[in-house]
Amino acid sequence: MTEVEELVDITSIEEALALIDAGLGVMTDRQLVSTSEVTDLLLDVRSLLSSEPSSVS
Repeated sequence: MTEVEELVDITSIEEALALIDAGLGVMTDRQLVSTSEVTDLLLDVRSLLSSEPSSVS
């Protein structure tokens, strides 16, 4: 893996972690969370982690 690919991977992971933190922050104040909300969050995280690396300049 090249340095550029590693940098993109780290950025994707950081974005995914930020998305998880935001989603958990909203969900922890509630007793019930709908299945669709959890599914949306997981799909967003998956898309961030599996996206094609963009060119880094």
